[in-house]
Amino acid sequence: MSNTPFKPSLRLIDATMLVAGSMIGSGIFIVSADITRSVGSAGWLIFVWLVTGFMTLTAALSYGELSAMYPKAGGQYVYLKEAYNPLVGFLYGWSFFTVIQTATIAAVGVAFSKFMAYLVPAVSDEHILWKIQTGVNSIGQARFFTFSAAQLVSMVLIVLLTYVNTRGIKSGKVIQTTFTLTKLLSLFGLIIFGFFALKGDIWKANWSNAWNLHALNTSGSFSSYTTVAALGAIASSMVGSIFSSDSWNNVTFIAGEIKNPKRNIGLSLALGTLIVTVIYIVTNIMYTGVLSLHEIATADKDRVAVAASQHIFGSASTIIIAVLIMISTFGCNNGLIMAGARVYYSMAKDRLFFNKAGILNKNAVPGYGLWIQCLFACIWGLSGRYGDLLDMISFVVVVFYMLTIIGIFILRKKHPNAERPYKAFGYPVLPILYIIMGLAFCILLIKFKPNYTWPGLIITLAGIPAYYLIVRNQKPLTEEVAEV
Repeated sequence: MSNTPFKPSLRLIDATMLVAGSMIGSGIFIVSADITRSVGSAGWLIFVWLVTGFMTLTAALSYGELSAMYPKAGGQYVYLKEAYNPLVGFLYGWSFFTVIQTATIAAVGVAFSKFMAYLVPAVSDEHILWKIQTGVNSIGQARFFTFSAAQLVSMVLIVLLTYVNTRGIKSGKVIQTTFTLTKLLSLFGLIIFGFFALKGDIWKANWSNAWNLHALNTSGSFSSYTTVAALGAIASSMVGSIFSSDSWNNVTFIAGEIKNPKRNIGLSLALGTLIVTVIYIVTNIMYTGVLSLHEIATADKDRVAVAASQHIFGSASTIIIAVLIMISTFGCNNGLIMAGARVYYSMAKDRLFFNKAGILNKNAVPGYGLWIQCLFACIWGLSGRYGDLLDMISFVVVVFYMLTIIGIFILRKKHPNAERPYKAFGYPVLPILYIIMGLAFCILLIKFKPNYTWPGLIITLAGIPAYYLIVRNQKPLTEEVAEV
């Protein structure tokens, strides 16, 4: 092992592709079905994506100031530590490692294998490789732990991409930039062909009562909302769109390997999130032109893109979308795996994580951090509970985004004379607006979807005793140096 410094190898285009590639996984192809069931109209479907896009862009533009102030590995973990204290930074890193990043990697890996099953049926999640009874439920039915071919493929994918990234930043960079450019071009192609296939009668029907907010049941019937319940429906529907737009901040974790980071991190955040936001909104507009609202809401296994492509491409649609999603999820997971280990590296440097995670290997990357992340992601993939966890932590993700943006105000007061090569766009109006919108989202989720809030919050708060246990057991630096 060699503790050589990080090598600045990523250009602006590479950093931008990391932002866009980490954001676009499988969500845009799926979550519009659940959103449509919650809001029941084309106008509100697009509104949810617009609000999510606005929040994402505002947060990204605000993070630009922090990334220019602290252009070092760890990103958001470093910002929270500097603005507040080591405990707050650790709670983010704890949540990031235990659930946010590792469960996301597992979920994206399984999404890859599920769509690969269209081409190779043997790797379907319905193909059970191992099944063992674990007990019985309250009504006497047997409970089983199962391990499917889809889970095996996802774990192989995670291990493969982890290995590639241990070989150096350039290996991961080539995969990331190539696959992201490919999926962006493919999505643009899907959108263009979709608009050529637009059906006037469907478009007119979907947009004739575009702002009639109601629940759209799978039977096609409607359920009206009270005013307060309507706000709750919008907030709960945003869980999917926020998850689909998340991970844009991954580029901040890898700041130590970006050329001219004070300029290129903020610029890549702005460019990457803008590109993805436009693609997401236009894709959903295209959906409303080729599918009825009922078809969007009742798409088989929520695969809206597959249903839309059947109208666009006919019999070849399944293969086209399967390949597109495989490309998308492959590139997405590479970005998540590449960036995540840099957070553990920074935590280890602060003696708040496994010490070996703070050592770079001979290829100047945190190899140990990559492999321990791989292990946890595989465990989540094995458990099969990653999907539930991701719903639960959307609330926590937004809370940490709000805390980080509040940190801009704190740092301007604590360090008014610090160098700020870039200042938050629209400060203080846009950052305050994000905080208000984020707070409203979280409050509404607590009220209407408590199952999406408390579990994630409990996982995060469990980091408090873990932090004090780690600090209490830390050896004095002089002892650690002597051992080395």
